[in-house]
Amino acid sequence: MDQQNNKRPRVVIVGGGFAGLQLAKKLKKAPVDVLMLDKHNYHTFQPLLYQVAMGAIPADSIAFPIRRIFTYQDNFRFNLAHVETICPEINTVKTDIGDISYDYLAIATGSNTNFFGNKDLESCVMPMKNVPEALNLRGLTLQHLEKAIVTKDRGEKDALMTFVVVGGGPTGVELAGALAEMRHLILEKDYHGLSKHDMKVYLVEGKDRLLAAMSDGASKKAKQFLAANDVNIYNSVHVESYDGLTLKIDDGMMIKTRNVFWAAGVMGEVPDGMAKASVTRGSRLQTDEINRVKGYDNIFAIGDVSVIISEEFPNGHPGVAPTAIQQGAWLAKNLVHIIKSEPTEPFKYKDKGTLATIGRNKAVADLGKVHFQGFFAWLLWGFVHLISLAGFSNKTSVILTWMINYFTKNSDNRLIIRSFNRSTRTVEPEK
Repeated sequence: MDQQNNKRPRVVIVGGGFAGLQLAKKLKKAPVDVLMLDKHNYHTFQPLLYQVAMGAIPADSIAFPIRRIFTYQDNFRFNLAHVETICPEINTVKTDIGDISYDYLAIATGSNTNFFGNKDLESCVMPMKNVPEALNLRGLTLQHLEKAIVTKDRGEKDALMTFVVVGGGPTGVELAGALAEMRHLILEKDYHGLSKHDMKVYLVEGKDRLLAAMSDGASKKAKQFLAANDVNIYNSVHVESYDGLTLKIDDGMMIKTRNVFWAAGVMGEVPDGMAKASVTRGSRLQTDEINRVKGYDNIFAIGDVSVIISEEFPNGHPGVAPTAIQQGAWLAKNLVHIIKSEPTEPFKYKDKGTLATIGRNKAVADLGKVHFQGFFAWLLWGFVHLISLAGFSNKTSVILTWMINYFTKNSDNRLIIRSFNRSTRTVEPEK
């Protein structure tokens, strides 16, 4: 399947996320051929996945064709492929479309949901790391509301209308806020026969505060915002088990629910074939200061799948989009240096701040030493996410949808297009 016919170095990038895209873009004028491999033919804007899951925006507004992004980049090629294993000894990537050789390999596979080895949780809870999973979550939520309208069993109705979000980071906080907003603004308006008093939202977090990576002020304000919207928050507790109905927490509490949304942790998506010595905690590839994977000369890792351990960042850099984007751009510069036999430069992370939204007119912002919350933080959150979306059509779609949702206090995207069967983890065909 290998089609390399010239003498220019080939850079193979595995993954079309923030890190992979930025690396490919910055190599536009470099004396290399770039080949990107991904199991999807689109880039996903993950920070807005929760809005797809809650029916606030359409799924295709946060996904953009990878080929379209690189229409005018002559040294770029893309193959839709599933990477099966990496063979460093022969500089080859084995995929379902054949073997592909490389001169330099950049692993930018991102992260996946971490269930911490609990297989029972993995089979019962709902993760949200990609568009299909977000659509599954949306379908299940809406299916359960429809069932709650007609069920005669009070206990089952309560379970169908009880929602538990596990994980108090930005994703968990934003998801809990969106559920609370649905409860207050939409439930009684659209689901006649259901009361907002019947719907319960819980947020379970293992740390002693929400948004642990942000300032104390942001953490306290986020908790205040959620509590004001009747979200039941439990800190310093962990989920022990969940069987599809009963959620057990290690403080002895049990919650009857049909809806457990998992945002409690991530782990790197490390392809097969990498030496175990290169993989560190969180299933991430440990790299040196130029993102070169430990034990290899021409294999690099960027974004969530990688970690640079240093005195300043003993646990690695934050697993956020700006980190991935910066690493992608930095690696592009260093690859050119390596090809030209020039000195490389160690990666330097520039913290551009952290934002999280809790719902309508409510967000928290940490921008260096400047911390603020409320309406202006919410506006800034919206602006930053809007300009970061790929494609003019996506930007236009999202801003128009946001405006309609804001003024109507409702949404037109709560559609059960694909019914989800949790017991089989499959999408059921339309009848």
